[in-house]
Amino acid sequence: MTMEETRETKGNTRLDGKLCVVTGGARGIGAAIVEAFAAQAGSVIVTDKDDTGGRAVADRTGSRFVHLDVTSEADWARFESLHPDIDVLVNNAGITGFEDGPVKHDPEHASLADWRAVHATNLDGAFLGCRYAIGAMRRRGSGSIINISSRSGMVGIPAAAAYASSKAAMRNHTKTVALYCAQHGLNIRCNSIHPAAIMSPMWEPMLGTGPDREKNAAAFVKDTPMQRFGKPGEVAALAVMLASDEAAYMTGAELTIDGGILAGSAAAPG
Repeated sequence: MTMEETRETKGNTRLDGKLCVVTGGARGIGAAIVEAFAAQAGSVIVTDKDDTGGRAVADRTGSRFVHLDVTSEADWARFESLHPDIDVLVNNAGITGFEDGPVKHDPEHASLADWRAVHATNLDGAFLGCRYAIGAMRRRGSGSIINISSRSGMVGIPAAAAYASSKAAMRNHTKTVALYCAQHGLNIRCNSIHPAAIMSPMWEPMLGTGPDREKNAAAFVKDTPMQRFGKPGEVAALAVMLASDEAAYMTGAELTIDGGILAGSAAAPG
């Protein structure tokens, strides 16, 4: 084996020996993270409420699938009985509240039921996942928890108040978990990733399928300095880094991947 071949082989084993769990892994960012983890020799468990989609991703990547509703404490207890020890958990499962079409999610007109539904998946799901992971990783001796928050958790979003609130709380809980684990002498890291507009199925209801789709997409990223949507694989690359031992000194950190939108004023190409 040449030196170049040796380097390439090592480069594809960054998660070798690590048991990784990805929630909401049936599509979009979750599926991209599953693919990236598997490509880096991770042993991956795909979880989702979507059994058909989840199994398809698992089959495609040589992973395992387990049905999991992240809002269900009973589902998490069942999952823990099956997998009491893990190395990596990605709390990725999330909803916007617009999955079934236009709904009023502004702070004046949003219904309490719609508000609670978004928080149940995005925030309660992350809380239950973190709680499970701390115990599972404590037994393992170390671990990495990765919470997929959002750029929306760092700024106000008038038309998506519940989504922004849930992601902001997820951002804060990440730091609480990180400090708790450090305080108790646990080698368990917890970090968050904050994507902005990533071209994934979550955006489909807002983009539409008609002749205005391209115009709608351009409107969503017109204030983004890089003038484009991000790709799920670009988020997955950050997740690989945080899951690996390369990030052993990172905890309580938040990584933005937003095409520069939080850097300041939009910078259009000259």
